[in-house]
Amino acid sequence: MTSTSSATFCYKHSDRETALRCNRCDNYICPSCAVSTPTGYRCKDCIREQKKVYDTAKAQDYVLAFVVAGVLSYLGSLIAQYIGFFLFFVAPGAGFLIAEVVRRVVNRRRSTVLFRVATLAVVLGGLLVAVDDLFFFFLSGNPSFLYGLLWPGIYVVLAAGTTYAGLSGMRFR
Repeated sequence: MTSTSSATFCYKHSDRETALRCNRCDNYICPSCAVSTPTGYRCKDCIREQKKVYDTAKAQDYVLAFVVAGVLSYLGSLIAQYIGFFLFFVAPGAGFLIAEVVRRVVNRRRSTVLFRVATLAVVLGGLLVAVDDLFFFFLSGNPSFLYGLLWPGIYVVLAAGTTYAGLSGMRFR
């Protein structure tokens, strides 16, 4: 009896024997080339192609998202200074509102960088309110000025997290 073994090798690394295949293009892939997805393993080329389909944002969308999220976050942080404890209930709602406004302004185009740009704008816009307290702290050395950072800081954490989750499509169960 003759045994003919037909060894298969990774399509990127010809020296690595494998039996694993990409579930999209059916190429043989080694473990270092394999990317785990919910439906199985895919090669990095197929993942890259899939990402191109997902990222639909245009250049002006990043600028629009940054400006809109920054201005809305600044206004939200101004309000946050005066509502105290109720901020824990209002800030996540403000983050959700910012995410929805940004989504509509960019015509529902998406990109992972776009989510990060909008979240960064929420952080910067929210902390802009506290810049004067930080400035006076550095000038005087009086730690009581740092108290002015408390409510804007809490607002930024809650609103930025909710904005990112809202734009990226995260769902909480």
